[in-house]
Amino acid sequence: MTYSAQKVWFVTGASSGLGRAVVEHILAKGDKVVATLRKPSALSDLVPKHSADQLLVLKLDVVLPSDITAAFAAALAKFGRIDVVYNNAGMSSLGEVEGTQDSIARRLFEVNFFGATNVTREAVRVFRDENKPRGGRLLQASSMAAMQAIAGVGYYSATKFALEGVTQALAAELHPSWGIKITLIELGGFRTSILSEQENLHVAPVHPAYTAVDLASAGFRELTGSGKLAASCGDANKAAREIYKVGLDDSVGFRVPLGLDAIAAVGAQLDETRRDVDAARKWSVDLK
Repeated sequence: MTYSAQKVWFVTGASSGLGRAVVEHILAKGDKVVATLRKPSALSDLVPKHSADQLLVLKLDVVLPSDITAAFAAALAKFGRIDVVYNNAGMSSLGEVEGTQDSIARRLFEVNFFGATNVTREAVRVFRDENKPRGGRLLQASSMAAMQAIAGVGYYSATKFALEGVTQALAAELHPSWGIKITLIELGGFRTSILSEQENLHVAPVHPAYTAVDLASAGFRELTGSGKLAASCGDANKAAREIYKVGLDDSVGFRVPLGLDAIAAVGAQLDETRRDVDAARKWSVDLK
């Protein structure tokens, strides 16, 4: 993207965590940002510190398609184009697959998959049909759990698997002349509100069959509840710095694992998958 030195960013889930950290980093770098969130009052402390020509705060609940189209329209009316979309809004749930209520599982998919996918589709439309010249960057906030599912957060992992699947298909569907680049950022663990039960993490009661302390899901519960998981996670502000760099780098690949834990998890899953594929070859050699 060489048409303008100053970019216009559109960030979902900007109230806290990585969303807010990315917004603050964008502002510090001098770019313009449309910060969207369910409760705009959460950014009331930021608004007085920045010019209306640099920061636009909008209400956006990603489960409401009308909110999505309205927010993109308002962003275009204000700034004329959108260069980078950081599709960040999400939630999580801690609980065994057997112990997670259908209502919680469906809510996870409404936010993390359908909401994120609807933002994705509108971003692509804007990049292609509204931007002059055409083009834009979509940064999809995925997770290392999309490559190596984590015991205790099975449904969260599933939503990220699904988001990666639809994103990969969409990326293959785009015409090169549209100038649209999509990147999955497979996030490792960072200290954000996704680890807070009060805000974005639903905690299900332990399923009676999963009370043994040596189970993987029990270990993950203990790490989360004790605060040890948060303590071991990376700095969200440093992650925001790197996400910003990725958003301006046209040479990055389709997937960017972010964090040494993400690099390790994705690498381990690739090794395991390759072993399984190689071992399965004997069943496929005589099928024609």
